Amino acid sequence: MAQPNGTATGTTTPGEAPSTVVGINFGNSFASIAENQAECIANEDGERQIACAVSFFGEEVYIGNQAKPQLVKNAANTIVGFRNLLGKKFSDIPVDQSTTSAPVIKHPESDLPAYEVTVLVPAPAPIAAPKSSVNTPAASIAPTPRSEPIEQKRILTVPEVTTMFLQTLLQSAEDFLGKKVDGAVIAVPTWFEDSARDALVEAAHAAGIKVLQLLDEAGAASVFITEPRPAVTGATILESDRTSLILDVGASSVTLSLLAIREGLAYSLGSSHDTSVGGNAIDDRLIHWFAKEFTKKTKTPISVLPSPTVADARAEAKLRIAVEHTKRTLSASPGAASCSVESLKDGIDFTGTINRLRFDVEMKPLYHKIGHAIKAVLAQCQVDPVFVDEVVFVGSTAALPGLRDSVALEFPETTEVSGNGDDPSQIIARGAALQARLIASISAAEDASTSLHVAFEKGSDLINVTATQKPLGILFPGPDEENKGPWLTIIAADTPIPALRKVTFDVDPSHLEGSEKILAFEVWEAKDDVDVELIKFEKVDDADDDEEEEEDEPAESRTKKTTPETYLASVSFPLKSPTKTQVSVEFLVEKSGEIKVTAAEVTAPTELHYLTIPST
Repeated sequence: MAQPNGTATGTTTPGEAPSTVVGINFGNSFASIAENQAECIANEDGERQIACAVSFFGEEVYIGNQAKPQLVKNAANTIVGFRNLLGKKFSDIPVDQSTTSAPVIKHPESDLPAYEVTVLVPAPAPIAAPKSSVNTPAASIAPTPRSEPIEQKRILTVPEVTTMFLQTLLQSAEDFLGKKVDGAVIAVPTWFEDSARDALVEAAHAAGIKVLQLLDEAGAASVFITEPRPAVTGATILESDRTSLILDVGASSVTLSLLAIREGLAYSLGSSHDTSVGGNAIDDRLIHWFAKEFTKKTKTPISVLPSPTVADARAEAKLRIAVEHTKRTLSASPGAASCSVESLKDGIDFTGTINRLRFDVEMKPLYHKIGHAIKAVLAQCQVDPVFVDEVVFVGSTAALPGLRDSVALEFPETTEVSGNGDDPSQIIARGAALQARLIASISAAEDASTSLHVAFEKGSDLINVTATQKPLGILFPGPDEENKGPWLTIIAADTPIPALRKVTFDVDPSHLEGSEKILAFEVWEAKDDVDVELIKFEKVDDADDDEEEEEDEPAESRTKKTTPETYLASVSFPLKSPTKTQVSVEFLVEKSGEIKVTAAEVTAPTELHYLTIPST
């Protein structure tokens, strides 16, 4: 007999890897959950981006997208924005922090933030009437008990609200997959403190989720972009060694993470977090725009942000819900997007439109803030924009075309900013799912993989790595000291160590001097630099124009280059093959900084030539 979805028994046994694992992107406004599929999992309402909201209305509890409309008339019993309060004390929360939902209060028994909501509980059971001596009901003077539900105040802590929400996510995943979920990797902000991480793990355990790892959002994005995927027509193929800027536009902030991607490993070069700009700030500007349009069309005044009256507050809540659809339309279509609200104020319906050009003009100050944040994090890491190979956009708001166009102005044309067709709203969840699958594939029963499990545990020393400071490579001799031969980078800068790299190249012995045909090269430490070239535009003579024109300033062309800087050692050996052959060179950089170089002719692999360069 077939079982209902979500009721299947887990197939795991002690010592085995979990059979079904998922990745969870737990944002402050929206969350998503993914498995090993092309898209995030849809809940029972068909939503892949699930609102982080919990609302109490009478005896009903609404969780997710169904709770958002309750912000209009039931805001006092609707809870949003609770993720960012995990692990915090009530005394740490700013007093003037505005909220459009249930206010945050101090828990009566501790210094923890909590919410007070009004709920309806079932009335107590009626009191049984006393029996007479002849077993018939005797007359009762007791008042008839109420049969209606009783209104009651309920105090909920932030972890309790988080548990309720995560339970819904878990149930949606199990209903979709038709089987039990045995473990999950949860993505968290880079700036999450240990107290917040501990509170999230406890809430997840209370929700029935086995947490395999708490993975930074930038780390989840790096897992996604480094995972080999089928080639997509028109997509740019990037090198395995590259520098990536993760631009995460969340609801309440923008987080920038500069990562050095080296053969699938991500090494953090630096990060920044700006709470002055985000999806909410974009919503605020849209709400102001449509509020002005409403007043212009209907001559009915409306005040938002702040809203002085209850009617204005409800109108603002309605607009905030409606502009979510407006932003999605602008992201997906080049045309205008509408904003329709029934009975916005005083019973008057409103329908307004905004095209992409006007939207970008309104959002230009926010785009400039993001541009300044990008410049700041690059300056902090001492990285020139020319060395950034790609910008990865993360978050639903990051899908706005105007934002991408604005960010592209901060980088040269060689930097990939198109996103290669990936949905920014799903990158973190899918990256966390890939990480969960990796952890699940490591069997704890095997001695060889035991140390790998330790790497995913909190506080593991295996993730505290160092990296090479400068590129390492080989320089071939040239005709003289001034004119050296070609340079070949073998280990790029910012490569986590220990690191092993091997390159193979063709050699034609006929181009080598001497009868023994000795191949020689030098090992150097190099420097990544920028080559700046000024390009002057030719002036077009105009015989009819006698006025003196100002000379145009030359344009600046910037390209990256690698220059050998410090000589380390030399390697030379005779080639065995008289004809064109191949030579392999292997670099091993130990954790101590010691460099081991191994060179061999491919046709004579047993004749190895070793060189050890001690650490300095």
